[in-house]
Amino acid sequence: MKNHEIKFKNQNIKYSIIIGNNILSSLKTKIRILCPKTKKIALVFDKKVPKVFKSKLKKILKKYDITFIDFNASEKQKSLKIANLYLKKLLKKNFNRSDLVISVGGGITGDLIGFVASIFKRGINFINVPTTLLAQADAAIGGKTGVNSVFGKNLIGSFYQPKLVINDTAFLKSLPRKELICGYAEILKHSIIKDKKLFIWLKKNTRKLLSKDPKKLIYAIKKSCEIKLFFVNKDVNEKDLRMILNFGHTFAHAIEVKNNYSKNILHGEAVLSGMVLAARLSNLLKICNNKTLEDITEIYKSNKLSYTIKKYSNYRKINELLPFLLHDKKNDNDKINFILLKKIGQTTMPNKFKISKEKVKNLSQSMALY
Repeated sequence: MKNHEIKFKNQNIKYSIIIGNNILSSLKTKIRILCPKTKKIALVFDKKVPKVFKSKLKKILKKYDITFIDFNASEKQKSLKIANLYLKKLLKKNFNRSDLVISVGGGITGDLIGFVASIFKRGINFINVPTTLLAQADAAIGGKTGVNSVFGKNLIGSFYQPKLVINDTAFLKSLPRKELICGYAEILKHSIIKDKKLFIWLKKNTRKLLSKDPKKLIYAIKKSCEIKLFFVNKDVNEKDLRMILNFGHTFAHAIEVKNNYSKNILHGEAVLSGMVLAARLSNLLKICNNKTLEDITEIYKSNKLSYTIKKYSNYRKINELLPFLLHDKKNDNDKINFILLKKIGQTTMPNKFKISKEKVKNLSQSMALY
């Protein structure tokens, strides 16, 4: 299968996203070119990733002084406490800015380790090796790093671009369906906000994608990365246009915080819930028509994803999210800043729909009737 390389370039920052199957061995050459002064590598490895990949990386990077750090990835572990622990490890080992930190894991691992890299001596070399579909299609792209707070998700963080992202689909073979669905949620989101052709492709190919068809995975990851980079390249620090990527996430983050980041509701499942709630709200406000809402809910029904929205057929459950919606990081006043949907492939512009808590509460019963 053909490998793909997508390039990020903005001002003085540039890096490549390489997508393919069994491409980990390319790390050796890439590090030599991108980080020629590196002597020490801290390799942070999500414990859920099969150990065979740790052995493989150890062999590939044998010429370097490697420090292995095992990370038990969860939203609760994505905290300042853990970030500080890892900073201390790097300081104790006397890492310097010309050395390298590599994250091997899902989006949680990449967020945390990217954040650590960004603040260690004001920035150490960082390479991201995402191992989940969610991270490969979305989380590892764009340079957003951060940790969670009791007040909400990703409220503490920085923008820090990696030297390289390697999307090796070999990691995806061991993923359970629940994890694949999480990645699929972001791919679907990208199609809904920007690419109607991709949405139509997903209607035809979702089952094969969730069955880990290698060609379908590579195509979907590539298209998803391209869409995300379209927004990131125009708005690196999320001041305006990039906020469109948060479609569905206002509700999703509230769902995650409300449930105390429970493993029973993974991020992608919350996003699937959040997108339907955002589409319902868009429909009630007459921003999108019934057909658009039906197209979205139909792709859920035909691929056994409706379980993610069943709970929110109860308006009381929607109302319970309201206090958490107010803490969303897009808000800049006492109203909730929503990205809403016009049609498949087009959303409203950021900061155009700021809705009061009371209005959302009044609409919640109608939102739950679908």
